[in-house]
Amino acid sequence: MCYFLKPVFSLLIASCLCYNINAQEDKKPRARDLGIPFSGTPGTFNSITDVPGLLVGYKTLIAGEGKLQPGKGPVRTGVTVILPKGKSNDSYAAAWFNLNGDGEMTGLPYVEDYGTSSGPIGITNTYSVGVVRDAIGEWSYKNFSEQDLIDFSFGLPVVAETWDGLLNDINGFHVQKEHVFEALDGAKGGSVAEGNFGGGTGMALYGYKGGNGSASRIVYINGKDYTVGVFIQANFGGMNELTIAGVPVGKELDGPRPVLHNPKRKDGSAIVIVATDAPLTPNQLKHLAKRVTHGIARTGTISHDSSGEIFMAVSTSVPEYNEDYTMEKWEVIPKWHLNALYEATVEATEEAVINVLVAAEDMKGINDNIFYAIPHSKLQEVLRKYNRLEEVKK
Repeated sequence: MCYFLKPVFSLLIASCLCYNINAQEDKKPRARDLGIPFSGTPGTFNSITDVPGLLVGYKTLIAGEGKLQPGKGPVRTGVTVILPKGKSNDSYAAAWFNLNGDGEMTGLPYVEDYGTSSGPIGITNTYSVGVVRDAIGEWSYKNFSEQDLIDFSFGLPVVAETWDGLLNDINGFHVQKEHVFEALDGAKGGSVAEGNFGGGTGMALYGYKGGNGSASRIVYINGKDYTVGVFIQANFGGMNELTIAGVPVGKELDGPRPVLHNPKRKDGSAIVIVATDAPLTPNQLKHLAKRVTHGIARTGTISHDSSGEIFMAVSTSVPEYNEDYTMEKWEVIPKWHLNALYEATVEATEEAVINVLVAAEDMKGINDNIFYAIPHSKLQEVLRKYNRLEEVKK
């Protein structure tokens, strides 16, 4: 197995490298560390975990090298879980938006009709959606079932995917339920691992190595601060499209280009989860989910026909109930104060995409296919040329 990092070198490992990334363990540079400018005020960790109570967990699977042998490898995949209400089966307001339907996100009929979801959200590769969904349900049942006659602790889990078949033995079905359990049990707050981790392990973005990214914004409405956090599993776009801080970076950099020995590739999708502690109705959350479109568009994508781009927005703010749970009362932000949340969603989405590129490292996968990391120093040179690079505070 050759897992390429910067500078490029090989880690030869005989058995599967399977690991979790916990809070504060990921110390790689982020977009702001390179001087890339962004609007808005981020939260403490500049990640989706700035939303109080929200946790993120990963399981990363890396094994083997060389020629593809279905069922054996090489393996470059994993699973990511997002727990909006922590390690609980509690419900939360939710909505979704389908920009381009060449992809999968389970559990959406319930979300669409009732405006809520519950428990963890999973993100993985295209062919592992089923096992991740079932594992989340089993984990929820084992942890939260009250063993009554009408037991809905399994729930209708939300699980989404992007396609990692250029680096990963995707038909080998390497993600197992035990991996999902480990991601769920190890979910934490704090800093979020970005780049080649969890479900994003084998993904590509704008012709460079892709994966996971996150960002957040703090907004002030009617005397109170609220947080908007975004998490993306990014696997889309052509190199010439890439735009950073308004600069046509993809055209200026022109590489390094991926090495693909099976070059037929469809564009590979974007799954985005937006979370906030702002009190919003499901209908208002759908507005936030739609604004993700503007955020990814700022980075250059046109949303190609084969790119499944599905977005979900959730609010951790809960309604009030009377003593008998026969009446539900919502306190929500009115329509005329939503622009700050729209802006925060767009800004955080844009930054999350660029955080993916900055964090991701070179990776070699099946048939010695390689996606390279975007070169940091050359990226800075291009941004400086356009007077779009900020001085980095030491």
